[in-house]
Amino acid sequence: MSRSLPGHPVTRRAPGSESASSSLELFYDLVFAFTITQVSHLLIGTLNWTGAIQASIVLLGAWWSWNYTTWFTDELEGDAVPIRLLMFGLMALSLLMAIAIPEAFGDRGWLFALTYVAIQLGRHGFLAFAAAERGSPERERALHILIWFLAAGVFWIGGAFVDGRARIAVWAVALAIDYAAPRVYFRVPGRPRLGGDAWQITPVHFVDRFASFVILTLGEAIAITGATMTADALSAPRIVAFVVSFLGSAAFWWLYFSRARDAATFLSRSRVDGQTDVARDAFAYGHVLLVAGILLAAVGDEFVLDHPLHALSARELLPVVLGPVVFLLGQVFIAWRLVREVEVMRLGAALGVVAIGVGAVALSAPALAVSGTILLLLAVVLAFAIWGRPTAHDRKLGRT
Repeated sequence: MSRSLPGHPVTRRAPGSESASSSLELFYDLVFAFTITQVSHLLIGTLNWTGAIQASIVLLGAWWSWNYTTWFTDELEGDAVPIRLLMFGLMALSLLMAIAIPEAFGDRGWLFALTYVAIQLGRHGFLAFAAAERGSPERERALHILIWFLAAGVFWIGGAFVDGRARIAVWAVALAIDYAAPRVYFRVPGRPRLGGDAWQITPVHFVDRFASFVILTLGEAIAITGATMTADALSAPRIVAFVVSFLGSAAFWWLYFSRARDAATFLSRSRVDGQTDVARDAFAYGHVLLVAGILLAAVGDEFVLDHPLHALSARELLPVVLGPVVFLLGQVFIAWRLVREVEVMRLGAALGVVAIGVGAVALSAPALAVSGTILLLLAVVLAFAIWGRPTAHDRKLGRT
């Protein structure tokens, strides 16, 4: 049963409830479809190591803002008018943040930093002072997080006042603070310590939220591929390349959603304190690897579609290979965090994709041949998942 907060038109979501994503949450997610597109444009526009680092920083920042909003909506019911108004405000700020992404390391760095900090402080300021009673555990928890956001915010805002590598370095420090905070349970000297039992998630809703983001990222990857196809004349090789690209996205979907529902089962079976740790590691940290893998694969597909019968340069080939590798390694990490055993098939497939990339450079293989071979390897992993022997994942769910 949901718990009302005295004096507030807000209710807390009941731990263990089985509600899926609300229409408001899905509406909020739409902004991040644009964000994914903006990150891909930044990466394509500066396809070098500096560009890759810049794209990683803005992606990790955008992901962290979405991730915390998901924990927020998992904690509170979203029907109250104040929460709806807050979500609309977060959407507007997120849209401005996305607009700033292509020039985040140029003239719009101030806009990216300011909106990111405003999102984090505004949301958790609401949790601390509007949605929690004075002296309550909920307020104490929100205040701890708010203090960490303030510390990181100094570096986010400060980084906007320097240029080039200095901005990268300062924002990297800001990210390090943001991403380290959950690992130490937002410890603040002089205030009561928090543990994993300070949070109680609702497994079905929580898992559904992250699954929705994976769907959104896959959908945006398909949209990017479709836009690339319409930009030039159609030819048989380009059509084949498009089919391979689409099937690659379908393989990502199948690999993920063949296991997505199991995660809710694992979370439901975990102890309360252990549940928080698993949710933090497998979802807050692990799922950004899946998003990054899908995004990289979409960027690689653009190069394959543009030159399907030509050998790609090592720089252009990198996202073609890294996309599936990062996605598969993300799945390996998530599965390990859930069941504490290594997914050997997916790990082997990631190494196999690396070998394909090395061979493609050595043999100057056509782009379509490379992407097609990677697709075949993903198909083997899928076949093994469908018809192979039960894995640790299956055994711990009682499947034989």
